[in-house]
Amino acid sequence: MGKKGKREKKGKGAEKTAAKMERKVSRRAKKEEEDLEALIAEFQSLDAKKTQVIETSCPPPSPRLNGSLSAHPEKDELILFGGEYFNGQKTYLYNELYVYNIRKNSWTKVEIPNPPPRRCAHQAAVVPTAGGQLWVFGGEFASPNGEQFYHYKDLWVLHLATKTWEQIKASGGPSGRSGHRMVACKRQLILFGGFHESTRDYIYYNDVYAFNLDSFTWSKLAPSGIGPAPRSGCQMATTPEGSIIIYGGYSKQRIKKDVDKGTLHTDMFLLKTEGSGKEEDKWAWSRLNPSGVKPTPRSGFSVAMGPNNRSLLFGGVHDEEEEESIEGDFFNDIYFYDIGKNRWFPGQLKGPKSEKRKRRRGRQAEAQGAGDEGVKKQAPQGPVEIVKEVVAEDGTVMTIKQVVSGHAEEKERSESEEEEEEDGALGPQVEPCPRSNAMLAVKHGVLYVYGGMFEVGDRQFTLSDLYSIDLHKMEEWKVLVEIDPKAQEWLEESESDEEEDDMEGAEGGEEEEESSEEESEDEGGEEQHPSVQPDEKHANYLSRTEQYWIKLARSNMGPDAKEKKVVKVAQAMAKTFYEDSV
Repeated sequence: MGKKGKREKKGKGAEKTAAKMERKVSRRAKKEEEDLEALIAEFQSLDAKKTQVIETSCPPPSPRLNGSLSAHPEKDELILFGGEYFNGQKTYLYNELYVYNIRKNSWTKVEIPNPPPRRCAHQAAVVPTAGGQLWVFGGEFASPNGEQFYHYKDLWVLHLATKTWEQIKASGGPSGRSGHRMVACKRQLILFGGFHESTRDYIYYNDVYAFNLDSFTWSKLAPSGIGPAPRSGCQMATTPEGSIIIYGGYSKQRIKKDVDKGTLHTDMFLLKTEGSGKEEDKWAWSRLNPSGVKPTPRSGFSVAMGPNNRSLLFGGVHDEEEEESIEGDFFNDIYFYDIGKNRWFPGQLKGPKSEKRKRRRGRQAEAQGAGDEGVKKQAPQGPVEIVKEVVAEDGTVMTIKQVVSGHAEEKERSESEEEEEEDGALGPQVEPCPRSNAMLAVKHGVLYVYGGMFEVGDRQFTLSDLYSIDLHKMEEWKVLVEIDPKAQEWLEESESDEEEDDMEGAEGGEEEEESSEEESEDEGGEEQHPSVQPDEKHANYLSRTEQYWIKLARSNMGPDAKEKKVVKVAQAMAKTFYEDSV
């Protein structure tokens, strides 16, 4: 009795501490979110001027990560929404909607009136109701300098049949957050975890909410048992019985002033309902101990539900912290979790059937000539690190590390040797480069991987390529959209500093939040600041929000637009907005 009382007291103490931290984060985040709310409102006012649906054939979307890629429930289409892009100086957020036609291998940009505001790290779930619905919750908006964040707590639905966006206003839902996970389970949306971050504080969540797709109401679940610790970026999947599986994720905690410690979670949980999926059902957490080969620890991995009652995990990164830097090992491997067998296993490429016959003949010849050497080529037991190098246009050598199992590495080596023996009959194996924060979707048993990012030192490469692989056959990757990683735009900090020194009237002494806005103006790119010379009537208004107008113009015109033209459009937009407001 005494021990039970102590446990209950300890549990209540932890709840109070979490509630106190949430209030603290909320207070500190309030002011910076108010600053960004005005900018978001400006974006929405411009979106509201669109009065009709416009569909335009277009090239593949620009590079991005942390968007959502969803399979249309009735058509052979993939739906891409939102995401972010960082060029070394500025962060760009999107609320564009693209549709990829699988059969035609073509992209269409769909402009729909009154869309959700620009965001990334949100969640999207598709249900087949009324010709298909795409539900979107939460995510974040960042200031161009990437130092301020606004976390959404809004819920939207895109009616795919009528191509209309609708905001669903229902009380009692989750607090603002990003990095959470959301899945459609029977006639509910189940949401778990995520985080909220302000300039100085952050908090991770492990709460669970359910949104009823019939009554359009939120309810906070109170499962019994011991559940996962707070985290974001985990794997979340549904079982045929209507239960929820949680694996992995990332969280951090402050161990002392200005020192944070990150945790890569590798545990696994089952959230089971004891009813038919109604609001009043009781839910319970239990821990899972799967068999097989679990994924190596990582964050930033992407997830999808595959065929044969298997969920899958792709890519991610494992950061190795050193004294003065963080080096990341990026992955491009696939791991499957068999829900029925409670078993993990890595995805192994089998190779096309025509190649298999050639390789079999190659193995026989090699076995006859090699003798006892075959014993020496047994697969190593531990994981093996494969290092690939790419040279960028500026001469930077990008080293891409990939950690694979010993068997996979041996298989890759033996296959490459056999390919060489065939006098180049078989080209190099196609596969996505290692990456994190990619967007995944599965349609007709085929996995599609779009975008994401990887890092080399302080340099970030954001991708816009598209790959596919048949999960039934697991023979080979197919490249649908290529991208050259050498052609990535990257503006070094030193370039920004030099521009600031040469700029007449550039604001200095970033002491308060207001001046930090002006700092990001100087980070806007080549010739931006000196080109913006508004007339005196609008000078004060534009100078305080210049970064916002330039960002808005850039997002509308695309990353390839010339800076002078972007600045002129930004000035005209600010002037129009000012005149309309007065």
